[in-house]
Amino acid sequence: MAKGEAATAGGAAGHGGRARRADAERTVLTILEAAERVLSRNPTATMEQIAEAAGVARTTVHRRFASREALVDAMTAWATRQFGAAVDAAHSSTAPPLVVLHQVTANVLRIKIDWGFAMGRASEGDPEVARVHAAVLDKCDQMFHRAQEAGVLRADADLSWTRRVYYALIHEAARSEGDADTLAVRVLDTLFRGVGTDRVR
Repeated sequence: MAKGEAATAGGAAGHGGRARRADAERTVLTILEAAERVLSRNPTATMEQIAEAAGVARTTVHRRFASREALVDAMTAWATRQFGAAVDAAHSSTAPPLVVLHQVTANVLRIKIDWGFAMGRASEGDPEVARVHAAVLDKCDQMFHRAQEAGVLRADADLSWTRRVYYALIHEAARSEGDADTLAVRVLDTLFRGVGTDRVR
């Protein structure tokens, strides 16, 4: 084989390898998404039921995940990475604090709504989960510090307590009806305005 032909063949083989990896990744994501749908409705669902929902053969699922536990672990890892990426995508040190808070809240709610089963099984004992949650907590604290400096939060507000209330509101919003943007507005309106009136002293 001539040198040029060898290079072309190598390039074709490389392209084919990338295509196969991309196909494999799509298959894995299809299985994970199907598992989330099925297990959120029936936590005792079998690998066979998940395979059927994913539209793949049972052997395909077993080939990629050695056990049901391995599949759930993979779901948790995927959802955790998406959770961290959702915060990273919206976090900004230059945009107005309320704009950042809204976008972060909406992004996080999308993950919590779409991956509720997997997120509910994320354990802080898992080093990767702990790392992602620590990074998110740090960014959350930065957001609230900026909001306080901008006068959006009272100067005497306890930011640790504010963050805990914010987390609790997101948790409840994720269990409510509505799209992520509408729920994000509700979360921030409740956090910053409350549900009382100016007559309350």
